[in-house]
Amino acid sequence: MTDATRKIQAQGVHHITLIGADRQTSIDFWEGLLGMPFIFDQPNLDNPDEGHLYFDPGDGRLITIFTNEGRKPEGRAVPQVPGAVHHIAFNLSKAVFSQVEKRLKARGVAYTGPKDRGFMDSIYFRDPLGLVIELACYRFEPPEGCRHADVMIEAHRIRVERGDHHIDQEHLADAIELLVERTQQSLSRS
Repeated sequence: MTDATRKIQAQGVHHITLIGADRQTSIDFWEGLLGMPFIFDQPNLDNPDEGHLYFDPGDGRLITIFTNEGRKPEGRAVPQVPGAVHHIAFNLSKAVFSQVEKRLKARGVAYTGPKDRGFMDSIYFRDPLGLVIELACYRFEPPEGCRHADVMIEAHRIRVERGDHHIDQEHLADAIELLVERTQQSLSRS
């Protein structure tokens, strides 16, 4: 293997940084609405006119927000152009997902959904500056020792083999069964 063919192997998302509004609007949205603890802040080291807020999205990694007191929420959609971020999705438990509509309505937040995505359910709304935020809930738990991605790749293979349009519950169930057979030993052959 030559250096020209070697991969730079990623091991997960380190952080995502977004251009936010003013400091308080950003805190109110990311911690106040989405429940992401505000971990710390410091100046934006590349732009002294901005702050840099750090939030924990629930997995110990980071969502960071550049703030500027001159940026206020305008309620317009972020442009959907090539190279732009379309949306950011956050994982929720089934219990929390079942409360999302009620909680968004109580705060007067407009949303669409829930939407059936076959392998997950989703609700969409916009952050204060117009970025689409998705709250998603998987419809399955992976077997012990497997990740959601392991189930998804097997479900995809099954779906393609069967000629089905998209991944659905039956593909997930069959993928989970296949993964259990591969990863868990048994003295029985049944």
